Amino acid sequence: MSVEQQNAQNQIPTVYDPQAAEQRLYDWWIENEFFKATGDPEKQPYCIVIPPPNVTGMLHMGHALDCTLQDVLIRHKRMQGYDALWLPGMDHAGIATQARVEATLREEGVSRYDLGREKFLEKVWEWKEHYASVIRSQWRRMGFSLDYSRERFTMDEGLSRAVRTVFVKLYEKGLIYRGKRIINWDPAACTALSDIEVEYKDVKGALYHLRYPLKDGSGHITVATTRPETMLGDTGIAVHPEDERYKDLIGKMVILPIIGREIPIFADEYVDKDFGSGAVKVTPAHDPNDFEMGLRHNLEMINVMDEKATMNGNAGPYAGLDRFECRKKIVADLQEQGVLFKIEEHDHSVGHSERSGAVVEPFLSTQWFVDMKPLAERAIQLQKSEDAVRFVPDRFEKIYLHWIENIRDWCISRQLWWGHRIPAWYCDSCGETIVATDDPTACPKCGHAELRQDEDVLDTWFSSGLWPFSTMGWPDETPDMQRYCPTDVLVTGFDIIYFWVARMIFTALEFTGEKPFKDVLIHGLVRDAQGRKMSKSLGNGVDPLEVIEKYGADALRFMLMTGSSPGNDLRFNWEKVESARNFANKIWNASRFVMMNVGDFKYEDVNLSGDLGTADKWILHRLNETAEEVNSALERYDFGEAGRQIYEFIWNEYCDWYIELAKLYLQGDDAEAKRTTQSVLVYVLDQSLRLLHPFMPFITEEIWQHIPHQGKTITLADYPKFEGRFVAEQAVREMELLMDMIRAVRNIRAEMNVPPSRPVTLIIKPASEEAEALIRRGEAYIVRFCNPESLTIDRNLATPEKSVTAVVTGAELFLPLAGLIDIEAEIARLEKELKHLDAEVERVDKKLANQGFVAKAPAEVIEAERAKGKDYAEKRDKVKARIQELRS
Repeated sequence: MSVEQQNAQNQIPTVYDPQAAEQRLYDWWIENEFFKATGDPEKQPYCIVIPPPNVTGMLHMGHALDCTLQDVLIRHKRMQGYDALWLPGMDHAGIATQARVEATLREEGVSRYDLGREKFLEKVWEWKEHYASVIRSQWRRMGFSLDYSRERFTMDEGLSRAVRTVFVKLYEKGLIYRGKRIINWDPAACTALSDIEVEYKDVKGALYHLRYPLKDGSGHITVATTRPETMLGDTGIAVHPEDERYKDLIGKMVILPIIGREIPIFADEYVDKDFGSGAVKVTPAHDPNDFEMGLRHNLEMINVMDEKATMNGNAGPYAGLDRFECRKKIVADLQEQGVLFKIEEHDHSVGHSERSGAVVEPFLSTQWFVDMKPLAERAIQLQKSEDAVRFVPDRFEKIYLHWIENIRDWCISRQLWWGHRIPAWYCDSCGETIVATDDPTACPKCGHAELRQDEDVLDTWFSSGLWPFSTMGWPDETPDMQRYCPTDVLVTGFDIIYFWVARMIFTALEFTGEKPFKDVLIHGLVRDAQGRKMSKSLGNGVDPLEVIEKYGADALRFMLMTGSSPGNDLRFNWEKVESARNFANKIWNASRFVMMNVGDFKYEDVNLSGDLGTADKWILHRLNETAEEVNSALERYDFGEAGRQIYEFIWNEYCDWYIELAKLYLQGDDAEAKRTTQSVLVYVLDQSLRLLHPFMPFITEEIWQHIPHQGKTITLADYPKFEGRFVAEQAVREMELLMDMIRAVRNIRAEMNVPPSRPVTLIIKPASEEAEALIRRGEAYIVRFCNPESLTIDRNLATPEKSVTAVVTGAELFLPLAGLIDIEAEIARLEKELKHLDAEVERVDKKLANQGFVAKAPAEVIEAERAKGKDYAEKRDKVKARIQELRS
């Protein structure tokens, strides 16, 4: 039985059960392909590619936020009539996934080397398939409207071909090269890292001051280091060419302690002569700046560690020691020899591997690199043009530009087995290097058939940097490529602007000639209720599925959306989730009431052209305004404001006011008025559900299928927009006065402890003839909500004695409650109100006295402030008079 058939046969159940509804609805959506982009040329395309989650494990709350933002955007555009494509996919996540699989194998007492490359990769593919299935199930649970027919993986056949194509083209242009350079080395994972895969942490260390003796015996030169173990690889001492202290030492040789190697003293402008002793030890194989000096001065480059950061044969007596064990021993030896003469505490920043947490070692290694300057320059020029990628919030553009303007060459090779194997082959017969998109069968230079492929794989970000266009079928000029590229918006966290956003921009410009997306929407982190980052070590993480099991997906989604603002962090709060669940229940119960009171009403029966009452016009006007405000908020990515507007309209105006007012006519004898009220109830409910659908897709679909509607699914229903026919300013003024009066009476009852069921005498003194006419038109509403025993409306009546008073814009209200109230308490209440009005009058007066405000503010804003001031002053005068009356 279909969703439509099932719901058509039943009234809305008493209670909404999200666990029962969500899976059923999602299966129905997928079965009917509601999320599949059609390619309809009559529709304008709108496309988002999902930031592909790593197949390292389950999705966390950050993924829930990121993807819900995207789902709200894509559902909104789909309902606006766009050909909306939200393309899903996952990332192989090279080093991270390999590390997880290796950790699992270690628990079984097996290493990847025991298995060999081919068997190990089989294990990783098994891992990938398992967690890809887990991730898809989480996407489903959260209600994401993804086009699964286009799902991609960064190592699927098509994307692998794109990766090879890019590598070969960049190599042929001379932008990819292989060379021996200092790179960031992770000794735990035994692989190179790019600069942005290194996290710098402040650590308490030491500065070791050393005396290196001159060969000629004339003295010594003083240097300092934070890593004394690297001195074993020193091949020079550098001083500034203009440093008078060392002018006579340039060209002399010193004896490297312990090792006994002779190394030169040379001059280089890199040295800061005013820092420390003005002389620095140079270790070209273990420091990037030293490496550059080594190239300039043709110094020997001696690596003293192996890939596990264990001292190698070049370390002399320390060979075989871990680098930190070596540090302890060499410090003791240097102290004993008198070379080390001072140790001082020194806090400094030390690089750690983002993946393994190990202290990164600057390491001289043969790797593959991308020459970034030409690619970065094109990206920089784009941001200076009118076609620039728009960052939201715009402050993140500066962060992006600062990095890309100071970019260094990118080390793209990784000493891993899981990933895209570098498409380079070596001919051991003639030494030729072959770089090709297809596996070569023979050396093109000598014809030798035995070729050896490079063992390394590419950095994960090399393939994910192609994501916006490789997922569309590039390098082929596919229909999707032509239709959906560039994509419309990328939604991502601020923490991967360098890792991913920048790389997508410069690769897209290089290979498609276009930017990859029009906008980049940056969001913050999801933190715990105390504002702390969620982490395993703190044990404060929250599983999205745990929230869904307890409250349903819609509650989680609505909490995330209404708690977010572009670029800022969000605090997860269980109370806010519960509040969102209560909102869902409010909508459910309101919908049940509507359906119980419309009988066999059909959508075709909706008729808004009849004799609409004040409340009808008001609610339609407010629906109209809300639709305009929500669309505007979503266009500027202000999800929190859009959600707040919908919440306020549905809960406060439709449920708490209009439905209550509608009962007058639903329970009355006027058949025409009843039919009109039913039309408005159904129409506004239908439109409210559409407004809310991108935020809370499950409950809105479930209710929509129970109510009179047009179309098969709310996912494809037209999204509400501003309609001139619903503008009713006069009705709004009338309702605002009536609601103000009703609120005032309710507040008085609450403060005086008079229950709503107890009839009261209500006297209303309108401030004008217009206000009196307006109040008389709404007399039925006043009676309905205020429960008066008697009601008097008279502009000319004398102020009754011993009564409770309320002053609203356009009228004064009196409730003669002699014998039921404490006169002194009423005076105290009015004095409190007077204090508030005094403050408001003072605030407005100060604002209007501010010449800066008056000079810069638009005329209508200034006029609105003056009107407020006048209104507050009139209310204040009336409250003052009433206090005087009670005291007389």
